Amino acid sequence: MVGFLEALGASAPIVQAPMAGAGGPKLAIAAIRGGAVGSLPCAMLTPEQLAGQVAEVRAAVRGPLNLNFFCHHLPEPTPDESAWRALLAPYYAEEGVQPGPPPPLRRPFDAALCEAVERVRPEIVSFHFGLPEESLLARVRGTGALVFGNATTAEEMHWLARRGVDAVIAQGAEAGGHSGWFLGDRHNPTQLAKLLAEKIPVPVIAAGGIIDGPDIARALSAGASAVQLGTAFLATPESSISAPFRALLGTEVATRFTNLFSGREAQGIENRLMRDLGAIRDEVPAFPYGSNALAPLRTHAEADGRGDYSPLWAGTGVARVRPTGAEALVRQLAGALASKRA
Repeated sequence: MVGFLEALGASAPIVQAPMAGAGGPKLAIAAIRGGAVGSLPCAMLTPEQLAGQVAEVRAAVRGPLNLNFFCHHLPEPTPDESAWRALLAPYYAEEGVQPGPPPPLRRPFDAALCEAVERVRPEIVSFHFGLPEESLLARVRGTGALVFGNATTAEEMHWLARRGVDAVIAQGAEAGGHSGWFLGDRHNPTQLAKLLAEKIPVPVIAAGGIIDGPDIARALSAGASAVQLGTAFLATPESSISAPFRALLGTEVATRFTNLFSGREAQGIENRLMRDLGAIRDEVPAFPYGSNALAPLRTHAEADGRGDYSPLWAGTGVARVRPTGAEALVRQLAGALASKRA
């Protein structure tokens, strides 16, 4: 896989995780300059926005770019938000805000986004929550892009391999952000070490709790062909996280899986809402509608320097994160890995 990434133009066995809300063109550009695969989170972009962001990256740097999409199913009919809004009513009153229009919806990969992929022709297209329907997947492959799928269990790893993905991202329970589980009736994340022990006939990219050079070396020694890092990039100036979120990085904070911020389990730093209500609530509408009612509370608190109602997506290694530029971080990690191998 190291050679595989090198064939795409990467000099390090590192994929910068997409991370909606933290990633974007600036982070992807810096990661590519450092020698990694850069990624853009596309689940909340229109086809026009996607094309614009890809053009921004292409104008700034040459190197491998990954476009990441979600493959969830939108619930029908639209979930009733009344119970969730009632639970949040005391916070609306305390903060002096009112429910407002919903934020942009995370949409599953569809024909319009597929057409955008066909126009911009990225080196890699990765999918979260399974894979799109076969006709769309065939069109993605027709562009020449490599297809990466995300797995959280051994069952999902084998499912993806049988469907011919070019690599499986093994997302361990240590990973921050939305768990990409898609098989089975409930969220049941597996530790990264156990995923890496699974043998499948395609390359595996390790994700979850990987922060520094020794972490990367351990993952590669355990069978991974490359690694995907997200939390390690949060403290870079190129990430777009809020000030209250940034202030927590590198500190001893607890992370938990919660459905409060989107309606689906994702791992992040524990904040006031999670402590008050508990990490999992049945009242939260199904993904991706859970974020609608929280939007005004989040905006108000962040303007006040607080992350009380914000999704602070981060993995278990967040206390070890240190601020540095994304390009320098990739070079530092690659250098540490090379020294260890020497």
